[in-house]
Amino acid sequence: MKKVFAMAAVAALTLGPQTSWAHFQMIVPSNDMVRQDQPRELQLDAMFTHPFEGHGMDMGMPTQFGVMHDGTKESLAKDLKPLKFNDGQGKPHNGYRMNYKVSRPGDYVFFIEPAPYWEAAEDKFIVHYTKVVVNGFGLEEGWDQEVGLKTEIIPMTRPYGLYAGNVFQGIVKVDGKPAPNTEVEVEYYANGKIKVGADPMITQVIKADSNGVFTYAMPKAGWWGFAALNEDDKTINKDGKAYPVEIGALLWVKTHDFK
Repeated sequence: MKKVFAMAAVAALTLGPQTSWAHFQMIVPSNDMVRQDQPRELQLDAMFTHPFEGHGMDMGMPTQFGVMHDGTKESLAKDLKPLKFNDGQGKPHNGYRMNYKVSRPGDYVFFIEPAPYWEAAEDKFIVHYTKVVVNGFGLEEGWDQEVGLKTEIIPMTRPYGLYAGNVFQGIVKVDGKPAPNTEVEVEYYANGKIKVGADPMITQVIKADSNGVFTYAMPKAGWWGFAALNEDDKTINKDGKAYPVEIGALLWVKTHDFK
C-alpha cells in the first residue's frame, strides 16, 4: 500500500509523529502448534490494525470465515463473537473472536474474507484475504494447500515451527495464478511496544519476482504479517461513485526463539 504523503499533515494529528498507512487484517491464534499433551482449544482473534504501531480500526462482519483441514473447507462464521479489543494506543475497536477445538492431526488453515473497508485517506476500499496455519499433533500435511481465495499467499516455507532468523518464501496468487512483481509489505506485530527512528523501519517492503515468489528473513521472535497487494478488476460503488478496491493476500507466520 503506497504511502499517502498528501495526507501527512492530517495523519500527524491523528496518529502521532510516526505515520504509516500499512493496513493489515489479522487472524491471531492462541497457539501455532498444538501438541497432544496441550489444551486443544484455540482462541482466534480477528482484528484490523497497523500491527507494528498498534493503531486499530473497526471491522464489519466478515464476508466469510472458515478453516480448511485435509482438503475440506468448513465455514465457522456462525461461531464468531464480537470482540472489543484495545489497540496499542489504548483505544477500543471492534473485531471478532472464536474458539475452535483441534480434534485431528494435520494442518488447519484458517481464513477470512473481511467486509470491504472504506479508506477515505486513499479514496479506495480495502479487502484483505487473510490466512494463518496451525499445526495439529505434529502431522505436517496441508500447510501448502490453496484455499481458493480471490488472492492468497501459498507458502513455500512451512509456516510454523520457525525460529527467529529463518527465511520465509511464498507465492502470491490472484485468481489462482502467480502475480508477478507484486509489492509485499511485511510488519512485526509489536502493537506499539517498539519504537523506531524512522517511518521506513515500520513497514518492510519487498517485491515478488516474475513468478510471484517473495523471500524475507524474520529477525525477531513473534508474529509476522505478509501483505501482498494488488488492485481488483472490480470496483465498489459509494455515494454514486465507483471506487477502486485494494485486494491483499495476507499470511501470518510466527517465529520462536532458539532455546
